[in-house]
Amino acid sequence: MALFLFKSVFGTSTCFQVSDYYGYDSAIPLQDSVSISVDTTDFKLFKVSYTSVHDQRVTALLSIPKNHTEPIPIVILMHGLGDRKTVDYVEYGNQLLLKNGFAVLRLDISDHGDRKKEFYDFDLTGPNKYWTRNIVSQTVFDLRRAVDFIETRSELDSKRIGYYGISLGGIIGTVFCGVEERIKVPVLALAGGQLNLLYKQDAISEDSKNFLSVIEPLNFVANISPRPFLMLNAKNDEIVPPMMSKLLFKKAEEPKDIIWYDAKHRDAPLDKIYGDGLNWFKKYL
Repeated sequence: MALFLFKSVFGTSTCFQVSDYYGYDSAIPLQDSVSISVDTTDFKLFKVSYTSVHDQRVTALLSIPKNHTEPIPIVILMHGLGDRKTVDYVEYGNQLLLKNGFAVLRLDISDHGDRKKEFYDFDLTGPNKYWTRNIVSQTVFDLRRAVDFIETRSELDSKRIGYYGISLGGIIGTVFCGVEERIKVPVLALAGGQLNLLYKQDAISEDSKNFLSVIEPLNFVANISPRPFLMLNAKNDEIVPPMMSKLLFKKAEEPKDIIWYDAKHRDAPLDKIYGDGLNWFKKYL
């Protein structure tokens, strides 16, 4: 696990693990709200909200298949930048997982979906870089509280929690799964590491590395081991360059696997990336 170095006002230097940043008080009440939204012959859909760290109210959807032995294994399914928990490609994954006997919890990333307020340019190198970094770090806290919520539900198997994150949801998920040991099986689609490469000529500066330290996937991915880790990536990805995906996979420890698709970021075949993720969950979750 990476260490972060800072100097105090007294001139002394101290190191701490970046994972320590994501510690929180789990005893603080969730103040969760759960209401039925849809009830069919195959599944139930619940609207969920709960209180996260920094007094943030998180909005989510919980889908639970019927006619399955309880407690049911569950997958946390996360969308990408600028989208929401009900976006079409997330709904596709939700339906597929439900049909295969998994419950699904979908969250809105911080400042997305029902949580969206004023939205600025998502840019870690520009004038909104602190706002951008906070979206990532806050969502890691929100996901940890989501696991706390899952543990309160008797119909869900809190010992069998999977994670499936796409694009920004995959980048956030690397950090989250690195600090949250209760996630048994992580699957990350269209994600990568070495975020400081976005700084171009300033990529190797200490300032850029320090700024990104608490959200840099490379600082957390090794801690996922010994849990089985799967990456799903596009060979021609124009949003998350393949080099960043390769660097993240290289830094991960066994057991791990990576699957490449002959596609770009936005046209990755949903049937394949979800199908391969589903097979991983069936094998390990």
